[in-house]
Amino acid sequence: MPVLERLLREVEVVDEIDWQPGYDRACDPGACVFGPAWTDDHDGVGGHNGCDTRQDVLLRQMRDIELRWGSECRIYEARLTDPYTGEELTWRDDGYWIAVDHVYPLARAWHGGAWAWSQRRRVAFANDVRRELLAVSAAVNDAKGAAGPAEWLPPRRASRCAYGRRYVAVAAQWDLPLTDEDVAAVRRAC
Repeated sequence: MPVLERLLREVEVVDEIDWQPGYDRACDPGACVFGPAWTDDHDGVGGHNGCDTRQDVLLRQMRDIELRWGSECRIYEARLTDPYTGEELTWRDDGYWIAVDHVYPLARAWHGGAWAWSQRRRVAFANDVRRELLAVSAAVNDAKGAAGPAEWLPPRRASRCAYGRRYVAVAAQWDLPLTDEDVAAVRRAC
């Protein structure tokens, strides 16, 4: 059985993801539902290593990396092939325009069940560098927003199946739902 079909059997499929109150991406006092952005204070891969999660993602995904003098985390120069567009980016020229995407968006995860998780589990999810986070161009990340595969697919056709598989893998790993329309979009992409 193909990997995608096996993963789809592991995921709950729903008509729609119901809205749940309480989601706030900002860390206003008392409302930091997924923990501080890019924290190093988590138990996942890269946690407590002195680099924040954003730096961990960039260091994992970029190539030809040259670090700033005296730093274990801060990039001076590196290259990235955007997995959603295929565009070649360099840290020196494009660093301000490189974002880190939550493949399964945080807002969608909140409404899909993370509202009932412990704070520790939500922080682990938001900082999952193995599955959930991808370095991409900021413009593409902004265009995606909190959409799932039914509403958004990478602009580069050759990237759509890989994105869909990754989205389903994240959902399976974290016990998050897919909508019927998400499943149809992923199957079409693959």
